[in-house]
Amino acid sequence: MEKEIVIASGNKGKIKEAREILKGFKIIPLSEIDNNIDVEEDKDTFEENSIKKAYEISKHLKGKMCISDDSGIEIEYLDGFPGVYTKRWHKGTDRDRNLEIITKLEGVKKENRKVKFVTAIALAEGENIITAVENLEGYIAEEPRGENGFGFDEIFELENGKTLAEITEEEKNEISARKKALEILKSKLSY
Repeated sequence: MEKEIVIASGNKGKIKEAREILKGFKIIPLSEIDNNIDVEEDKDTFEENSIKKAYEISKHLKGKMCISDDSGIEIEYLDGFPGVYTKRWHKGTDRDRNLEIITKLEGVKKENRKVKFVTAIALAEGENIITAVENLEGYIAEEPRGENGFGFDEIFELENGKTLAEITEEEKNEISARKKALEILKSKLSY
């Protein structure tokens, strides 16, 4: 019988990716079994937020395995801003946030527009916790470009000059920090 892992996400893409990589486990979205828990992400790092969320949900579900992630961008020129506040620092749409970031970097040369996408994933089973953190590096584009993405994909420019929103889903999956972090997590799991 497959061991179950509850995933603290309703994002279909994240659920699909977890199911593809964590074969041998039954991945169950938290929303399918319990909607009564909401964990505030109030820690200083992506890893600490992912640990807190996975641990609190696992505890709430009486020790069931739970996987949680936290991710965002850190812009070198802005001392790591927005970091753990990626989704919360600016009210409005993804496009509004992206345009605000571009404004903050107006006149800054490309070599100083370095950005890192950080994904931290934690798996808690009661008190036992394992984590994996991966990055994808690039630059903040001078303007939004591309249609194949969400969040900051339209302003995250890769070394090849294309934004994440200008490459295919398959190309994005090959370089995905979340995919790499899940693979590391899988290697730490004992079956």
